[in-house]
Amino acid sequence: MEKINNVTEFIFWGLSQNPEVEEVCFVLFSFFYAVILLGNLLIMLTVCTGNLLKSPMYFFLNFLSFVDICYSSVTAPKMIVDLLAKKKTISYVGCMLQLFGVHFFGCTEIFILTVMAYDRYVAICKPLHYMTIMDRERCNKMLLGTWIGGFIHSLIQVALVVQLPFCGPNEIDHYFCDVHPVLKLACTDTYIVGVVVIANSGTIGLGSFVILLFSYSVILVSLRKQSAEGRRKALSTCGSHIAVVIIFFGPCTFMYMRPDTTFSEDKMVAVFYTIITPMLNPLIYTLRNAEVKNAMKKLWGKKLVWTNSK
Repeated sequence: MEKINNVTEFIFWGLSQNPEVEEVCFVLFSFFYAVILLGNLLIMLTVCTGNLLKSPMYFFLNFLSFVDICYSSVTAPKMIVDLLAKKKTISYVGCMLQLFGVHFFGCTEIFILTVMAYDRYVAICKPLHYMTIMDRERCNKMLLGTWIGGFIHSLIQVALVVQLPFCGPNEIDHYFCDVHPVLKLACTDTYIVGVVVIANSGTIGLGSFVILLFSYSVILVSLRKQSAEGRRKALSTCGSHIAVVIIFFGPCTFMYMRPDTTFSEDKMVAVFYTIITPMLNPLIYTLRNAEVKNAMKKLWGKKLVWTNSK
């Protein structure tokens, strides 16, 4: 079948068709995006200047914050601008690039969270061999693996969509280009493509989630052998990670581990994992992590001293 593509741009329906609601959302999401940028940049600055990069946990936390900034930046700025626009359009090429970016950074974040769970498993269950197992060379290889895995996943998603014919309509009931809403616009049967998309996303999502559950189950069992103080410290560290995993994997599971269908709730669920989760990550890691809080105090202390000495 020859590919026919009469569509040069797509039109978003956005979060709402009510102008008053859109104005409120503009203020709200502008604030959220500012918090995402400032919060995650603060985490990165703290880790880099607080001599925490030598620790594998903070090494991965630094890149998690970087991915959070990139992930939200793929959708948030466009969505915020569109909230005040009468016509919300995106070019065909721009749509494919946005689709690639969402899945690239989203999948990379899933892999980083999985690697961070493995790091906590080694730290708690094999403390004597921790620095040997999680040396810098291995950490670099694991980090490279997360980026390569994310790239391959997103490349598959875009390759499946880009070969489809689009001959109209071109209106997407969403605020960004994602696989399921775009597949609905293809003027051909997308059943096989939908199955491959679910298999690809589902395998990554479910596989990573099972690994995370197994890691934390083993960690919780091993904590019974440790002292009360050791259990408290381990649970405090792991608690932050578990909270991030729950608020990220819950919405992602709803979106990508189901048949190729769309629901009216999809946009609100998408807001949660593209905006809310990247915003909450810095708060969760700073509020529950004494080492990060101490490093931040030292960082701000140095800035105050430097400012007063001028």
